[in-house]
Parts: sequence; structure tokens; C-alpha cells
Amino acid sequence: MDEREIHETYMRMALELAREAESAGEVPVGAVIVLDGKVIGRGRNSPIEFNDPTAHAEILAMREAGTAVKNYRLEGATLYVTLEPCVMCAGAVVAARIARVVFGARDLRFGGVRSKFRAADSDVLNHRAEILEGILGAECTELVQRFFAARR
Repeated sequence: MDEREIHETYMRMALELAREAESAGEVPVGAVIVLDGKVIGRGRNSPIEFNDPTAHAEILAMREAGTAVKNYRLEGATLYVTLEPCVMCAGAVVAARIARVVFGARDLRFGGVRSKFRAADSDVLNHRAEILEGILGAECTELVQRFFAARR
């Protein structure tokens, strides 16, 4: 498998989690964290379910990953997420020392790594994550757009 195929494989896992979030009435965002070719964390948006504004897919995946490796630092890990992380999640990426963020769709309203801010790879930070966007972007975008169109 080439690098693009690897990214698409993990993004498909994140998309499945996003669909689970949608089925639960949550904004459809899914996240997977991979380290050394192994999935160590998974999450889907769950703030409504948990009554927790921090229960974003990325945060839940980081919590699971930290438990899996018994460390709050996730050095060398890659975060795959269907929607561009918000500023809160981008800050957590930096705090966790995640090496790379791969996302599908831009979040034009709240995006924290490209659309509104560059909170995960700013030159003023002591840690900068590599950012790769657009993996399965059309599918990720369509999922979010369909979700919000159904609520209007």
C-alpha cells in the first residue's frame, strides 16, 4: 500500500465513527489515532450524549490513545479526523505532541488548523504537527453538509 492508500484506510475508519455519531444525533465527526501502524485511539463526537462540551471525536480518541500507551504524550502518532479540528482540539494535539493531523473536510466556521487559525503548526509553538488535508475530503464534506441540511 502506498501512503495515500494508508491514509484513506484510516480515514474510512474515522468516517465509520462519524456515521455512528450521526446515528446518535451528534455532529458527524470521527477520529482515529494511529501509532506504528496500529490504531490506539478512536472517538466520535459525543458532547450531547456525555453532556460534555469537550467530548469531541479528537479528544475522546486522544484519551483512549493515552490510556493505551500509558502516556499523555502521543509522540509519533497520527490523528485522522473527518472534519478539521477546532481550536480546542488543535491545542490538545500540540499538548499531546501528536506528529501529524490528517483531516478530510475543512471547517470554514470553526477550523483551528487551517480555515480560521493555525493552532497546531504555528511558528510560535514549541511543538508543531504536520498537517495533511483533503483525504477523502468529498465524502467527509458531504456527510457534514447532509447532516446540517437535514436540520434546517
